[in-house]
Amino acid sequence: MYQLSKPIQDLRKKRETAMLGGGEKRIADQHAKGKLTARERIELLVDKDSFEEYDLFVTHTCTNFGMEDQVYYGDGVVTGTATINERVVYIFAQDFTVFGGSLSKAYAEKICKVMDMALKNGCPLIGLNDSGGARIQEGVDALAGYAEIFWRNVMSSGVIPQISAILGPCAGGAVYSPAITDFVIMEKENSYMFVTGPKVVKTVLNETVSVEDLGGAQVHSSKSGVAHFIAANEEETIKIIQKLLSYLPSNNMEDPPYQLSQDPVNRLCEALDKIIPDNPNKPYDILDVVNEIADEGEFLQVMSNFAQNIVVGFCRINGRSVGIVANQPRVLAGVLDIDASIKGARFVRFCDAFNIPLVVLEDVPGFLPGTNQEHNGIIRNGAKLLYAFAEATVPKITVILRKAYGGAYCVMNSRHMRADLVYAWPSAEIAVMGPKGAVEVIFRKEAKESADPKQTLLDREQEYRDKFANPYNAAERGYIDDIIEPSSTRFRIARALEMLANKKDSIPPRKHGNIPL
Repeated sequence: MYQLSKPIQDLRKKRETAMLGGGEKRIADQHAKGKLTARERIELLVDKDSFEEYDLFVTHTCTNFGMEDQVYYGDGVVTGTATINERVVYIFAQDFTVFGGSLSKAYAEKICKVMDMALKNGCPLIGLNDSGGARIQEGVDALAGYAEIFWRNVMSSGVIPQISAILGPCAGGAVYSPAITDFVIMEKENSYMFVTGPKVVKTVLNETVSVEDLGGAQVHSSKSGVAHFIAANEEETIKIIQKLLSYLPSNNMEDPPYQLSQDPVNRLCEALDKIIPDNPNKPYDILDVVNEIADEGEFLQVMSNFAQNIVVGFCRINGRSVGIVANQPRVLAGVLDIDASIKGARFVRFCDAFNIPLVVLEDVPGFLPGTNQEHNGIIRNGAKLLYAFAEATVPKITVILRKAYGGAYCVMNSRHMRADLVYAWPSAEIAVMGPKGAVEVIFRKEAKESADPKQTLLDREQEYRDKFANPYNAAERGYIDDIIEPSSTRFRIARALEMLANKKDSIPPRKHGNIPL
């Protein structure tokens, strides 16, 4: 029988020890909380047997407060490379079984190493976060480690996709790394994020708040907008990462992956011919439109719980990855407000950075009025969406379904913002404002002097509607390229994407623009 040499036996023994992280008891504690270990998470995420780990035997060098007697291989973070659906990615997974996943100098260096490799090799970076924060025993070294990670997040932004999964605690300075990344996925039961915890809030503000109400997944997916996705459990978190990656290129120099579709490109979407209600003020669900035009009706919605008056996400049209930006008439009539503008702008800029064509489905009555919006910066924040569309150089296609009023018409990827193609349905209304508001301004004096002011305004409203509340006035001026039948929308978009596949566009040379942050 073949006898292993002692060095090989020692290696295998050390490797087995390292694989246990903080030990079997702490692994059991992790499982008791309904959480997987760092290695189990990686195993679920990547292709079978594809993970190659780096720095397995790294340990901390801290000698403060008895730390020299507490040394674990790997030091609380698992790092390496693997493939997901045969595409190379780089991964770090924080191991809560070792010092609560707290970050040390050595730990940070491990993460920085795979971040550098991901950037150098043009591959996505995935972070599986489950950490108690900085390792206090290391003092400023831990803070320096965080700062090194933040810097790399910024340098990688717009170059490689960065995805963060929050699977446990993420508090203090640690929150800024996920915040800089492109997508944050929070597991519903065990994850939370905040800069200062409930105890500090109580001390400073005398306010009592739970961990969940302060920084739970529901809060960040619906109120703060920090989380792009919320997952029911860790398994669903992993599936979201895998699905998301399928729409994204590995880096900013590549095109998104093409996926052959069995859905006929010329499929008529007959349901769209009757989706717009006769009453212009009656809502409908824009997701029904998206699902009709998407390959196999598949749509990955991003930030579905936040600013629901605008819908953003990924789908495929004739196999091509596409970013959808659409007003949602079911929520606030699809009006643009501060949160919707921020949500839309960030998504548009991501798609532009990674060569993902944009398709805009427009039904917008304007910007939300009121002191709350004005005082909180609708001017500055609304300008972000305008800025994002204007600077985007990817193929940009707009379909006006119904309302396109006022400044919101300009902002939503209009011809004047250099949209490549603008289509309109016969139901489109392109005007400075809605008919009712317009006639009250234009014909106020006439109505006041008439025998029946109400009837006068109604007559004038119909006159205004006939003249402006249709797509033909804009078509006569070349502001839209064609008026199309709704059922042909999928085919027209697919053909436009094919035509624009080799689009080359540029913006004036500059260090960077000054978007109104």
